[in-house]
Amino acid sequence: MIPHGLSYDEAMRQFRWPKPKKLNIGRAVCERHNPGTLALIVENADGSVRNWTFGELLAGSSRLANALQAKGVGKGDRIGVFLSQGAELTLCHLAGYRMGAVVLPLFTLFGEEAVEYRLSNASAKAVITDMANVPKILAVRERLPDLETVIVIDAGAHGAEFLDWDRLLGAASDDFRTLDTDAEDPALLIYTSGTTGQPKGALHAHSMVLGTIPAVEQMLGHWPRGNEIMWTPAEWAWIAGLYDALFPAWYYGTPVLAHRFAKFDPERAFAMLAKHKVGVTFIPPTALKMMRQVNEPRNRWDYDLRSIFTGGEAMGEELLAWGRDTFGTTISEGYGQTEMNLMTLNSPDWFEVRPGSCGRACPGRKVAIVDSEGNVLPPGEEGQIAGWRDDPIVMLEYWKNPEATERKYAGDWLLTGDLGRMDEDGYVFFKSRDDDVITSGGYRIGPGEIEECLMKHPAVAMVGVVGIPDKVRTEIVKAFVQLRPEIAATDALKADLAGYVKTRLAAHEYPREVEFVTELPLTTTGKIMRRELRRLDAERKANS
Repeated sequence: MIPHGLSYDEAMRQFRWPKPKKLNIGRAVCERHNPGTLALIVENADGSVRNWTFGELLAGSSRLANALQAKGVGKGDRIGVFLSQGAELTLCHLAGYRMGAVVLPLFTLFGEEAVEYRLSNASAKAVITDMANVPKILAVRERLPDLETVIVIDAGAHGAEFLDWDRLLGAASDDFRTLDTDAEDPALLIYTSGTTGQPKGALHAHSMVLGTIPAVEQMLGHWPRGNEIMWTPAEWAWIAGLYDALFPAWYYGTPVLAHRFAKFDPERAFAMLAKHKVGVTFIPPTALKMMRQVNEPRNRWDYDLRSIFTGGEAMGEELLAWGRDTFGTTISEGYGQTEMNLMTLNSPDWFEVRPGSCGRACPGRKVAIVDSEGNVLPPGEEGQIAGWRDDPIVMLEYWKNPEATERKYAGDWLLTGDLGRMDEDGYVFFKSRDDDVITSGGYRIGPGEIEECLMKHPAVAMVGVVGIPDKVRTEIVKAFVQLRPEIAATDALKADLAGYVKTRLAAHEYPREVEFVTELPLTTTGKIMRRELRRLDAERKANS
């Protein structure tokens, strides 16, 4: 969608969003491609590999769509997809989009309450899962009156409790006509990570797929170049895994590698990159930090990545430098959220990557720093990161929550709830969540900067920083530190870490308390749950 050969500034001036009246994601990412083209490479836990062509995916999704229609599922109905990376998950999405239903992704590590809330709030009519996760569905099914159909992969003979995937699809026709949906018809209902209050369902239209394409071209160095294989360890239950990796790759007709990690293994990640000759990848910052702890990867695996993209947390100069040394390319950091994905991006072969910045707006996208009323602030001034609502990547609304939808906007600006600043060249610098700002001694302190500083310390593997109550200063800075495996936890090290920040940032920003932890609480998208850290601190002190 971005003509090659243009400078970034020229692309920003010339780009105009296509506005088709009719659009269907299933047709855009699968049906229009050559049936014999390789689409998906699935590596199973035992190391065996199964390849899928676009033709096989089209036939399988046709069978599933016919089977769902026979069970009374139709246009606009919500279909829960409670599966990990793999062909079955993609068939569910394709079938749902092609029949005009709304796909509801569910993360397989969700517990019963999280699954129940989302299926109930969405009034889901069907859910598709596997034997490992069906007990969670059965435990809450009686409280889900709208849920009529449960389909389970490898179910075998289990009576009337649920339907077996293989039998259902085996009896269905592979002839299905994709519904001619409007571009603004709902297609995806994906819930926020829930770091504040109950998760909200962001409802996206079929047109969202168009909003991803110029952004992915930017972040992956004017991709596609040849038939490069895409891989991401990000789960396909999240906006990043689905629409920063899987479906943009298929929009171009390029293959995607799928692999189910029971738990992310950084050494196996390097092995996957080498074994399958992955050319482009989206790797979340948490996974990159884990991969950084692997010794001498370039001497152990023969990988050759052309482009790497990350997003979700500020990466920082240290991780950026490690990436150049380890992969021989500059990691492209981006910024966005479930409601408006891929807002800002870096593009190392298009413009300079500035440490600490999550990049510039992609062509066609308007991003600004605004105040609470939606007034655009001048360069350098801190405010809320915001995006223009007239963009195909912006959600239609929060599902069943008009009040929250209204609060999300100030005029025509979608408010992210994140604080940041923009320099004169349009680079955005994320500071923190608005509700994570630490107020100490009259200063407002963003935890992200302190975390980035501590990540440069040779003893630190992961860190989360929060403000905790203090009678004198209102709050003080506390760091929860996960050490590298070979490092011993000592009081002397706590003092060293505090001094490390004090001398590198500012006297008012150093952590007055440091606590060593074996692991940090993370959201299902890999972000540090600072609210949970604050709760743990308060609970321990109340019991001491």
